[in-house]
Amino acid sequence: MPLNTDIVASAHGGPDADNPEWTKEKFARAKRFHELPPALQRALKRGKRGPQKAPTKELISVRLSPDVLSALRATGEGWQTLIDDTLRRQFVKR
Repeated sequence: MPLNTDIVASAHGGPDADNPEWTKEKFARAKRFHELPPALQRALKRGKRGPQKAPTKELISVRLSPDVLSALRATGEGWQTLIDDTLRRQFVKR
């Protein structure tokens, strides 16, 4: 399926100098991951994240109302930390 560059350019505000458009020639020269040398495959492969050296937080699962979650996400990056800070102020006595 051909890439519609008009849609991509308009969605991202125009051409990106750091990521030039792929031409048919570039696609023809491209290799699939399994065709790369094994050393390069190992370097590019993402493994599982290792354990933290000093874990400071515990991973949990919590259910939130859609409107609450939407409002939190709307605050931007760091919304999960905002939850932690808010709960700490409310429940942890210092």
